[in-house]
Amino acid sequence: MADLEGWDYAWVLTWMHRAEGWRPKVQPPRSERKRGVLATRAPHRPNPIGLSAMRIVGVSGLVIEVQECDLVDGTPVLDVKPYVPWADAIPDARTGWLTPEAGQRPGGERPADPRPTWEVEIEPLAVAQLGWLAAEGIDLEARLVYALTLGPQPHAYRRIVQRPEGTRIAVKEWFAWFEVRHERIVVLELSSGVRPTELHRAADVHHRFIDAWRGRAPRTAPPR
Repeated sequence: MADLEGWDYAWVLTWMHRAEGWRPKVQPPRSERKRGVLATRAPHRPNPIGLSAMRIVGVSGLVIEVQECDLVDGTPVLDVKPYVPWADAIPDARTGWLTPEAGQRPGGERPADPRPTWEVEIEPLAVAQLGWLAAEGIDLEARLVYALTLGPQPHAYRRIVQRPEGTRIAVKEWFAWFEVRHERIVVLELSSGVRPTELHRAADVHHRFIDAWRGRAPRTAPPR
């Protein structure tokens, strides 16, 4: 680990141990159709090797403290390599099927996201519920907003589904219910993502959330 503390970022290579099987074509989050698996970053691959750029916060002994980590707890780490800006960043590189329709290449210090983003609005009830969860150590807002900026269409990777009681997106173990108004996505309320038949095994925070918002957040996960 010597000298690693002088770098801002590191490439972390991992083994995505929860990935099961793979297919030659998959539908990634930003695509409306299936793509060749090696032209995507899907976790289900012939060899489930992951590559993540993480911000180094500190190094102490054999422990590296990082931010911007996209791994689940317990993911095996295969290797760590320093991120070298002038060698690893190529701002004018082509972006394949993610290239904007006009064909231009993104420029600047950091390439722009080519996909149009949606404006996300959170109504007061949902704001209060997000605040309640944050106080319990469950911070969902940033992840929720980011997922919805990609659009309201049902998509397996964004876990958006339409139910008789409305449209919802799953974020971790929680549901956020939303609707589209004048090209804006409006988050209405949150609910526990645990099925009623499985609540007896759920973490205590789900029971307290239901009790705290009983009568104000009527939507629940439908029975299987």
